[in-house]
Amino acid sequence: MEIWGWVFIGILFLADFVVKIEPFKLGRSQPTERISGSAGDVLEDNPVGRLKVFVYELPSKYNKKILQKDPRCLNHMFAAEIYMHRFLLSSPVRTLNPEEADWFYTPVYTTCDLTPNGLPLPFKSPRMMRSAIQLISSNWPYWNRTEGADHFFLVPHDFGACFHYQEEKAIERGILPLLQRATLVQTFGQRNHVCLKEGSITIPPYAPPQKMQTHLIPDKTPRSIFVYFRGLFYDVGNDPEGGYYARGARAAVWENFKDNPLFDISTEHPTTYYEDMQRAVFCLCPLGWAPWSPRLVEAVIFGCIPVIIADDIVLPFADAIPWEEIGVFVDEKDVPNLDTILTSIPPEVILRKQRLLANPSMKQAMLFPQPAQPGDAFHQVLNGLARKLPHDKSVYLKPGERVLNWTAGPFGDLKPW
Repeated sequence: MEIWGWVFIGILFLADFVVKIEPFKLGRSQPTERISGSAGDVLEDNPVGRLKVFVYELPSKYNKKILQKDPRCLNHMFAAEIYMHRFLLSSPVRTLNPEEADWFYTPVYTTCDLTPNGLPLPFKSPRMMRSAIQLISSNWPYWNRTEGADHFFLVPHDFGACFHYQEEKAIERGILPLLQRATLVQTFGQRNHVCLKEGSITIPPYAPPQKMQTHLIPDKTPRSIFVYFRGLFYDVGNDPEGGYYARGARAAVWENFKDNPLFDISTEHPTTYYEDMQRAVFCLCPLGWAPWSPRLVEAVIFGCIPVIIADDIVLPFADAIPWEEIGVFVDEKDVPNLDTILTSIPPEVILRKQRLLANPSMKQAMLFPQPAQPGDAFHQVLNGLARKLPHDKSVYLKPGERVLNWTAGPFGDLKPW
């Protein structure tokens, strides 16, 4: 690191400099700054009155019975599919008259198939989704009018509707053919990737709001940690030779900064994890097997500037949240220079990012609270759907016309569910 970089850190942590005094108030009741221009207006949009959604009533085997079998699904990072269903059932945008609907929603809990240690398995998901689509296309006329072009589905798997947790296999599978015309609401987002179709809405992963609320620390607690990260650097079980997991970015973080006093990084996940994030200036948000993780949500909620290390990532609600202004983007190839990059950021830039992060509307947009709150992630999804209206006339098919191939896809996906 350049000598001046160490001087900066000395000022930051050892003197009564503004960055030590002021930003450390930011996180709970600190000064805030509204997003300027159209982004701020979009973030605070109210979708009520701008769209109507019809919720298909499916047999409980597609949703409620699955959840009853394993209530752990309520707390894992893919749980948005469950909470979005619950929200829509009581939302003022819901219509019971499908003839007046702008959008149609099919509540299928495709991620609620967990291993004993809580990892979602996607292997049944394609057959489950196909079964649900066959059901709605047989019992209602609305799917057949557009073959799903006015339907939206939540697919919060690692690689969305490609339905696999390993990228190579997800790419090989591609998006489920029957979902090619639908709007996909998904956590996965990466530019120029086969698992992200044009027009998809990228959402944050689920993070439990009540749990995070219980871990808030006093307002004036100093942010005495410069860089913070907890998580895997290597995945020996699935990537024994190394280099494939996180495209080597996490390994580079560990190899270059494990002994750097500015970096509080470890594989251990302490009980003070949430508190520690509130004591940090920067929180690393590197890719893992997929480019996204709950760390992004946690960093925003706790006012820790997210350092996003995931080339070509498409971030949640990117048309409403000014990620370039609140975060720091580091190319994967530049990870060895991470210390220099972060210590080179001027204090006034850090201050502004912290003020923006302190904006309540920014935090609210990243959460799926119960009950729903104005401006939360539920409403951002609806805003995204409203901005896609009106549907172009070309999405409506002629009577008897078919575009999708119902027999396409791996043989195993065609088996009954």
